[in-house]
Amino acid sequence: MSITAQQLAELMPDATQVESDEPEMESSLHYVQLALLVSCLEWLWRDKNDFFIGANLTIYFNRQQLKNKDFRGPDFFLIKQTQKRPRKSWVTWEEEGKYPDLIIELLSESTAEIDKTVKKDLYQNRFRTPEYFGFSPETLELAGFRLSQGKYEEIINNESGQMWSESLGLYLGIYQQQLRYFTAEGKLVLTPEETAEQLAAQLKALGVEPDL
Repeated sequence: MSITAQQLAELMPDATQVESDEPEMESSLHYVQLALLVSCLEWLWRDKNDFFIGANLTIYFNRQQLKNKDFRGPDFFLIKQTQKRPRKSWVTWEEEGKYPDLIIELLSESTAEIDKTVKKDLYQNRFRTPEYFGFSPETLELAGFRLSQGKYEEIINNESGQMWSESLGLYLGIYQQQLRYFTAEGKLVLTPEETAEQLAAQLKALGVEPDL
């Protein structure tokens, strides 16, 4: 018996409820680095409600994946011009066909080769993700690529060794052996904890004992 595309769609589960299917992070270094990337950007953009950050979350880009889950998602991805709300996974056909504007993979000895080849090709050719970065928390290797005429071209470091991200409007660079964000003026984007510590130090300098 033949079945129409509409009938098939009606038989499919509610894709918005599909769970992520990502493996555990490689090490505590990777966990800390991922949390740092998320917390800094969430804090910097705390007044915005039009973006979504995915952390070790599966991106489903075709319905066949609901059966075989044949591809893992990025370690970190950013999607702009979308509703900021919790999601169990990112399902492109439930999200107006949106794909990430930026992807960061945290490289490890076991994943680096796939991240640099298979995943990079997928992000370039299928996702059409404008910017892709790879960073190793262990070796501090950092590489960035920007989509140009359908192909990834390497992003060149500035004199401080940082790479400009058009999607973020920020630089990405290494600070104290971690991947961090920097403003266009080169100022480190602080975590909420660092912001509190800085404020406390400023108050103490003014002779005010902070009540933390």
